Amino acid sequence: MARHTTRRAFLGAVGTAGGASVACSSGLSTGASEPALSHEAIPLDRPIPVEEVPTPALLIDVATMELNLAKMAAHAEERSIGLRPHTKTHKCPLLAKRQLAMGAVGVCCAKVGEAEVMVQAGIEEVLITSPVVTDDKIGRVVTLSKKSPEVALVVDNQPAAKRLNEAAAAQGVTQRVLVDLDVGTRRTGIAVGEPALELAQAIDGLPNLDLQGLQAYAGHLMHVHGHAERQERSLAALATAVETKRLIEDDGIELSVLTGGGTGTWDIDSAVDGMTDLQVGSYLFMDEQYRQIGSRNGEVFDDFETSLFVVVTAISQPAPEMITTDGGYKAFASDADRPRLADLAGVVYGWGGDEHGMLRIADALRPPQLGDRLWCVTPHCDPTVNLYDVYYPVRDGRVEELWPISARGKSQ
Repeated sequence: MARHTTRRAFLGAVGTAGGASVACSSGLSTGASEPALSHEAIPLDRPIPVEEVPTPALLIDVATMELNLAKMAAHAEERSIGLRPHTKTHKCPLLAKRQLAMGAVGVCCAKVGEAEVMVQAGIEEVLITSPVVTDDKIGRVVTLSKKSPEVALVVDNQPAAKRLNEAAAAQGVTQRVLVDLDVGTRRTGIAVGEPALELAQAIDGLPNLDLQGLQAYAGHLMHVHGHAERQERSLAALATAVETKRLIEDDGIELSVLTGGGTGTWDIDSAVDGMTDLQVGSYLFMDEQYRQIGSRNGEVFDDFETSLFVVVTAISQPAPEMITTDGGYKAFASDADRPRLADLAGVVYGWGGDEHGMLRIADALRPPQLGDRLWCVTPHCDPTVNLYDVYYPVRDGRVEELWPISARGKSQ
């Protein structure tokens, strides 16, 4: 997307989006310093047809996204389990509030900066799912908890817990914490069993920390191919977390939360006795990476439908079998599979550099033509979202407002 267009909207000036004026009612300053991004929808002066959206652009098929949200909410209600959706996927307070309105018990944030955006937007029940150990970030978390006492942070070592307690005491805060368990990902977390018990005991003895429960996120299993293997491995991993919870509670420490899971195991982990909520993220959007892992019913993971697309334009044809688009590495996260053309078979998307994509026309019945708008399924939705300032929400073939991706770039 043309960054200057949305930046004008954020600054409160008048820009254009596909020929339509963009008005922002947030009242943000137009001074030289970088403004805080609006958390509210940015209305357009007039609706624009989706065919006029400037590309590359990040589009949401709102009707499909709403179906995904409703399906997950109904599943949680049926299984009597909570949802704690991960905002690292959408980075948008508007969408987080929608998830909360549909019954979510809270939201997750991967980074302190994301949590700051959510709290600033009025979202109080926030869990920061990555441990922090430096004094500056510990201070930021405690300051955030002073604004919203329901902010919680995971902890996986005693020194960090002690420094967090000292910072909380200095500000007169009781900081909510969860013990982060390593259930096999080997990325963060303390070992299950006795090591986790010792950490829980240490935290329980710190007066300004309130131990809420455990986090058991098996991130290494979310993209295991084949539902049967994914189920077997996820149930085994979470069994160690359930046993650790029992061990800690037998020691007299009360735990009210056992949170974990994700989109890849949404229909598996909800059956685990003792799990209180699921940290699902990608389900509202979906991407190629998830599509290929398979579901309970087949080789394609189609439990939720694709609602997020990057739309690009065919801008050149350097050879008869090739079409160049205006979407390259800067339009898609390239850590996973290539983008897939949503409605155009027989065309393969390849990288043509930072700014361009190269379409190889193989067996297409209707080859793309210069000027065509092409809807692409993202390879990996989370990091692709982080490349854009706003979503273009599409309803009935037109866009009436922009949704700010307020937490984009909040990597600290």
